[in-house]
Amino acid sequence: MKKISYLYSILFVLVACSTDETQTNNETSDTATTQANKLGVGVSANDLLSDVNFSSLVVEVVYVDGFEPSQTAVNNFVAFLESRIYKPNGITVLKRAIASPGQSSYTNEDIILIEDTNRTQYNNENQIAVWAFFADAESANNTDAGVVLGTAYRNTSFVIYQETIEQLSSGTITNTTSILETTVITHEFGHILGLTNLGSPLQSNHEDGGHPKHCDVESCLMFWQAETGNGVMNMISGGSAPQLDAQCIADLQANGGK
Repeated sequence: MKKISYLYSILFVLVACSTDETQTNNETSDTATTQANKLGVGVSANDLLSDVNFSSLVVEVVYVDGFEPSQTAVNNFVAFLESRIYKPNGITVLKRAIASPGQSSYTNEDIILIEDTNRTQYNNENQIAVWAFFADAESANNTDAGVVLGTAYRNTSFVIYQETIEQLSSGTITNTTSILETTVITHEFGHILGLTNLGSPLQSNHEDGGHPKHCDVESCLMFWQAETGNGVMNMISGGSAPQLDAQCIADLQANGGK
């Protein structure tokens, strides 16, 4: 079955001569500002969970026109955040559409390029920023054995393959799409929060040996099937999104969360 892909960005430093000292300084400042949001998955778990360095959070939700996530799923995501992270100055969601890149599938490199081209929200002195992209085509990592529904690929970035989710839930009961969206969104953000053993240290032995960085409890949100097409429908068959189990919650609490 498909496992989560963890992507890491590479900073290319271009050295060039310039007589415009102001321009050079601005470029250096911009690089420093954005680079904090281009690190490995789980690196910013404590910054997201606690209010020590950042007292507020902004989530930049960008979707391809026609593939907007349901408001129910967005509301559920915010409720999930409020239940697990300390951000006394609030959580803000900014949504906007972009035109389709016109691709039939997206590689990991494609997703990174889309973010780097379109992202506008980055960390500042008191606010940490998260990027969430909702795609209009499938992952290039799909195989005959399973499809990828979402991927956390940077410390504050994740992608949801919205077209695949809509196809998977078509023809089912009316509220299945929003439940499936909620499951995949919160699962991927769980990885960004350092689950499982990905930045929030384990407080007990519950990492799945067969599917690293996932919880071994089958009913837990962080079970590996929550991000794949072949098993997630069974996880939401009860009509609601799976929740974090006690062991995952303990990991988050030990790393500054609720």
